[in-house]
Amino acid sequence: MRDAYHEELDSLTDRLVEMTRLVRSALSRGTTALLDADLQLAESVISHDEEINSLFAEVESRISELMATQQPVAVDLRVVIAALRIAGDLERMGDLAEHIAKVARMRHPDTAIPIELRDTIIEMGQIAERLVSKAGTCVATRDVELAKELESDDDAMDRLHRRLFRVLLSNDWSHGIEAAIDVTLIGRYYERYADHAVRVARDVVYLVTGDRALNGSSTA
Repeated sequence: MRDAYHEELDSLTDRLVEMTRLVRSALSRGTTALLDADLQLAESVISHDEEINSLFAEVESRISELMATQQPVAVDLRVVIAALRIAGDLERMGDLAEHIAKVARMRHPDTAIPIELRDTIIEMGQIAERLVSKAGTCVATRDVELAKELESDDDAMDRLHRRLFRVLLSNDWSHGIEAAIDVTLIGRYYERYADHAVRVARDVVYLVTGDRALNGSSTA
């Protein structure tokens, strides 16, 4: 009976790793759709978000069943709590990738990204993908040291986010209010995506150590 129980806990980890793969793919395709004004790719991100939502619902259901039937304690309880938190963050990351794709769809056949900001958006996409890839590895391996690296990666995203605003607020901005709103929203989506990846890493640290802090930072 206990072997089956721990197999179920391992299965939860597998589902979470699969969610990281899906949200990384969604973000990558959403970024490409945004930069290339690729309507078909944007639609694929939007339509496939349901797959992420379904996995989230499955994880929630399994956790509810485990709590009711097994009443986990100690480390097992931390696994269940962390899994629920991680699944919630990954589901939200999928939503944020979908939001990016919806901006691409809304502006098609034009692109929402002015030429002077393309390189910044490319970098933000690359950092976001690196963050979720590391988060997925952390979930799979419970590597606390790797989890702690995500804080500095997120700092790089924050710097790029500030760079976007410097361009938006400069006297040289010539693309109008609508484009400024698009860029503001898109920057926020990438920044929040990165924040959720860091929260996943913090929950891996919590699972292993009972503490959600990274590099001595506050968990508040």
